Amino acid sequence: MTARFDCVVKGATVVNHDGIGVRDIGIRNGRIAALGTLSAGSAGEVIDAAGLHVLPGVIDSQVHFREPGLEHKEDLETGSLAAVAGGVTAVFEMPNTKPLTTSPQTLADKVRRARNHMYCDFAFYVGGTRENIDAIPELEQLEGSAGIKVFMGSSTGDLLVEDEPSLDRIIARLGRRAAFHAEDEDRLLARLHLRTPGDASSHPVWRDPEAALIATQRLVRLAETYRKRVHVLHISTAEEMAFLADHKDWATVEVTPHHLSLGGDAYQRLGTFVQMNPPVRDEYHRQQIWAGVSAGVVDVLGSDHAPHTRAEKEHPYPESHSGMTGVQTLLPIMLDHVNAGRLTLERLVDLTSHGPQRIFGLRGKGRIALGYDADLSIVDMKRRETITDQWIRSKSQWTPYHGVSVQGWPVGTIVRGRRVLWQGEIAGPATGQPVKFLEQNRA
Repeated sequence: MTARFDCVVKGATVVNHDGIGVRDIGIRNGRIAALGTLSAGSAGEVIDAAGLHVLPGVIDSQVHFREPGLEHKEDLETGSLAAVAGGVTAVFEMPNTKPLTTSPQTLADKVRRARNHMYCDFAFYVGGTRENIDAIPELEQLEGSAGIKVFMGSSTGDLLVEDEPSLDRIIARLGRRAAFHAEDEDRLLARLHLRTPGDASSHPVWRDPEAALIATQRLVRLAETYRKRVHVLHISTAEEMAFLADHKDWATVEVTPHHLSLGGDAYQRLGTFVQMNPPVRDEYHRQQIWAGVSAGVVDVLGSDHAPHTRAEKEHPYPESHSGMTGVQTLLPIMLDHVNAGRLTLERLVDLTSHGPQRIFGLRGKGRIALGYDADLSIVDMKRRETITDQWIRSKSQWTPYHGVSVQGWPVGTIVRGRRVLWQGEIAGPATGQPVKFLEQNRA
């Protein structure tokens, strides 16, 4: 008897854990039910993917979607529309909203807002503070919790834990892997005078490599002392990459497309629109970050999508806001790097799908394999497009890559077996659900 599927993706060049090859993907009840040569007549829907590559659904493990409290910049719906338009099937969203996501109540509110309202699946980081240290074991276990996020240096928002005694107590309480923005607050405060009014290129002078290295070294030392797992976000310096290469027992590493793609000359072209924390730096640091990707030091790729309005970005430096859009451009920018020979497609999949699944312990996501969620990012590796502000679905409607031509383009996004994007068209309704983790007992 012929097996029956809800959908068959036909003729795809599938990229998964056993390499790259042409095969069909059978989907039933939102999960991958078969791989191989399948009969089109056995499916309720057939997606012709001949000539296209199918990747495990891309997981962007660092985004800021701003809801609640900052919806003039972004909200959960518009951020998720940007995600699926760029081939992203799940996101981990950050806690620096208003109110801050630091309690069971504020986390539950976000989950309620997101469920069946976001177009991709989701999890939310809970901000680690001095006040909620004792609650960390509970906060890690709640539905929709991506774990704990700590800002060691001041960035966008009001979350900051800069003193070592508090960091010591937070790390001691961790059960799951926690994420850290590692910049040293004391050094940032001491160097405020190095900011040049009206000159965004002084941003990396103020937030220098030493500020990042001091914080990363402190974090790893505490992680090794307590034998706790930490995730160091958005590495921006050669010095951090060299240090982390020798300290991988308890620390995992994220890099971003903008630190891989934009150099110091971007300040002349983009001004405050390239202003980020930690900053985009010069070519030396960019090349050493690429070396960390090539050597396997880097575990995951996150966009650090952090939108602000044009008016907020156009304030004179340093009153201008730090952050840029990124979730929608993550995949096209990185596919272009693949086509340019800077990394393989398999390595990109490791950074965006297998890596997040492995280090965060996702249940049923991150692989094209039987029994896993049918989360698929379908791309055309030959297609050439120019990224424009008009293409951006984020509420802020701008990108630092406006006018950049790329080869490699997301053409289809499937979330738990449902096609939510095909050839630029979004299909509703929104059906986003919380991501589940192996270390959660209640989800």
